[in-house]
Parts: sequence; structure tokens; C-alpha cells
Amino acid sequence: MTSPVSAPAAPPVRPAPARGRALAGIALGYFMVLLDTTVLSVAEPDLARSFGGAGVAGLQWTVTGYTLVFGAALLTAGSVTDRYGAHRVFRIAVAAFGLGSLLSAFAPSLWALVGLRALLGLAAAGCVPASMAMIARLYPVPAERAKAVAVWAATSGAALVAGPVAGGALTDLAGWRVIFLVNVPLAAVTLALTAGAAVRCPRGDRRIDWAAQILACAAVALLTDTLIALGAHSFVHAAWSAAATAVAVCAFAVRERRGHAPVLAPAVLRTPGVPGALLAGAAVNFAMSGVLFVLPLLFQQALGLTPGKIGAALLPMTLPFAVNPLLTGRIVARSGPRPPVLAGLGLLTAGGVAFGAAVWAGASYPILLAGLVATGFGVSFALPALATWIVTAAPEGSAGVAGGLLNAARQCGATIGVAVTGAFVTVGVADQGHHGAAYALVVPAVVCAAAAVAVARAAQRAARRPAG
Repeated sequence: MTSPVSAPAAPPVRPAPARGRALAGIALGYFMVLLDTTVLSVAEPDLARSFGGAGVAGLQWTVTGYTLVFGAALLTAGSVTDRYGAHRVFRIAVAAFGLGSLLSAFAPSLWALVGLRALLGLAAAGCVPASMAMIARLYPVPAERAKAVAVWAATSGAALVAGPVAGGALTDLAGWRVIFLVNVPLAAVTLALTAGAAVRCPRGDRRIDWAAQILACAAVALLTDTLIALGAHSFVHAAWSAAATAVAVCAFAVRERRGHAPVLAPAVLRTPGVPGALLAGAAVNFAMSGVLFVLPLLFQQALGLTPGKIGAALLPMTLPFAVNPLLTGRIVARSGPRPPVLAGLGLLTAGGVAFGAAVWAGASYPILLAGLVATGFGVSFALPALATWIVTAAPEGSAGVAGGLLNAARQCGATIGVAVTGAFVTVGVADQGHHGAAYALVVPAVVCAAAAVAVARAAQRAARRPAG
């Protein structure tokens, strides 16, 4: 199986100005699609009012409709990138993202918005592996490529910082719809910067198992629907969705075993260290997305904050996303990726416990601050180290596939995190909502603690294996 980020041997060297302009466009496109993973979180109260008091289930789907399709389609997007050329896939995906954002700004109902968000997730998935393949083509020299990838990766932290702040400010200014209008000029600038011959990538011959890809998407979607239905106490609905989930998972497993182009790369999954990294990545995004779903509702209900103030209140958590990865990189270079991953999971566990205690004590912001800081540093220690870990551990020639698996695991973790934490929250019922928020914020701590134990035990087994 070829890697979605691999480039043919000895690609032509591009002029420096053209490469710099193209890299800026690639980074801007990545910023745009990651911005949409968090920018809508602080607008949840405004969305609920705009659509006649929408409940938690509807609000969950506005978030998960994007992350669900984004995560499930990442592996497919890698295959499509190899088959049709990265620059074509990237530009089509960016154009679709801009158009979908424009339509989202005029969505007539909550469920129309959910559907449009799902289409945006599909376009976003097309951007990520294609952008990496374009960087590999633009920068064939390893040292230069490493610097370019660092620029590309740094935009993720900036997007996570900007999302809640920009979303809150824009919602205060003109309501939630303007959040989507901002993407239109961003997409146009991205297309302009990535035009021309500098970013052209060759086609490949990698096969795509569309049936397996559709079954994978269906399984994740049905699992999410099951969790949301359980949270809404719709037990009959949940039972039907759970049964359909089981059918989709079994059908996917059969297709994977019989197909010639598996969605999940067996050679990568069997590599020591990779399963633990995937589990940790899912746990980190479970915690981050779950917390970002619950806290805006808590701040609005318990503290009466406006969307703009909610974005500012989240800064102690989101700022480390942008500044701490530089420190994480130095730690990884000195001691390897596992220590910062375990430290990050430990901080996320502590942050969840602090959140739960703060809410039970009355949801005072100074007490919540400890949880915000611990969560911010936990995410920014774990995620950069995980990216290095899984690419390093992957078999030769499989770094791109491994990276796609990590991103897919992270997005699935984010989707399930929103669904599970949302099951404890009640919108508009102050007392029950506050108590539910306490439970919801402790759940990510349990998940991250379990992931840390699993990673540590896997490390112990790996350490004993050579001696045996």
C-alpha cells in the first residue's frame, strides 16, 4: 500500500518564492479546516436560540456532523490523493469547503446545518493528506521538508486557539451565521496561493475499496447516533442504532478480510507501539472535544457569559496548543515520544478531575482555571509527540498511512467524546445541567487515565521482549 504523502523520486526543484507562496496557501487551507473543528463550540447557545431552543442532540450533531465525516473519510482521502494527484484533490476540496460554508451560513434549519456540516467534513478530509503530499513534492530535501512540515503543523495550534475566540467574537458581533461566511474569503485566498505548476503532483494507481470505506463511515455514524440516543433517553432508538452498528462493523470486517485494498493497513496496525499511539490519540481528542463541547454550555448557564467572553475564558486552555509544541519537540528529541505522551495523558486526567471538583464546588472560574491550564498543556504535550511516535514506529514506506490512521483515530475519538459527554448535559435546566456537567467533565479523565495505563503496560511489555 502506497503512502498518501509519498512523492516520486527526484521531483523537480521549485523556485523558492513559488514554494513559499504555495506553502502559505497549504498552511492556510489546513488552518481553515481545523478552525471549523472548534469555532462553532462557543456559538452553541446562540444556535439553540436561533433554531427554537434546539436540544443537546441537535447541538451535538452540529459538532459531530463535521468531525464524524472528517475522521471517517481521512483514509479514503489518502487513497484518492494518491490516485488522482494531491494538487487536484486539495484544490477541489478547498473550493467545496468554501461553497459549503457559504451554504451553511444560510441554513434554514438545524438539521440542514447538520447535513451541510457533514459535507464540510468530507471536504476537510480531502485537504489534510493532500496538503502533506504537496509539501513532500515541494520540498524534496529532507531538512527543508522538516521545516515546511513544522510550519504546516504549527497552524493546528493556531487554529485551535483562534477557534473559540473568533467564534465568540463573531457570534457576539453578528450571530453564528457569520462564522461560516469567514471561510469563503479564506478558501479564495488559499486557491489563489496554490495555483500554478509549483504544486502539481503526479497521479498514481492505488486502488480504492469504496464499499469498505462506506461501511467504515456507516459504523462510526451509527455508533455516534447510539450514544446520542442513549443520552436523550431514547432507548428504543438507541437499541436499533446499536444493532445497526453491529451489522455495519461485521460487514466491514468481512469486507476488509476479503478485499484487496483494505482501509486499515494490517502491517501498520501490527507494528509495536502503533496501537497504543492510536488509542492515546483517540483519548486525547475525546477529552479535548468533550471539554470544548461542555464548557461553553456551562459558562453560559452557570456564569452567564456571552459567546465572546466564553472564547476569552477558554484562552488558558487553548493558548498552550499554539506555544507548547515547541517545548514538546525538544523533549521528544531528547527522550523520545513516550514520556511527553504519558505526561500529557496524566495532565488531561488531572484536568478532568479538577473540572469535576470545580463544578461540584459551584463552577467558580478561578477554580476551573486549574483544569483549563492542565488540559491545555496535556493536549499540547501529547499530540505532537504522538505524531512523531507513530511515524517513527511505522514500517518503512508506511509513514503516511500511519499518519492517516492517527488522524482518523483522533477524529473518531473527538466524535465519540462529544456524544458521550453530551449525554450527561441538559441544556436550559440549571441544576441538572450543572450536575451533569460535573460528570461529563470527569469522563474524559477516566478515558485518559485508562489510555495512560495501556500505553505504560505496552511499554513494559516491549522493554521485556528483547530480554525474553
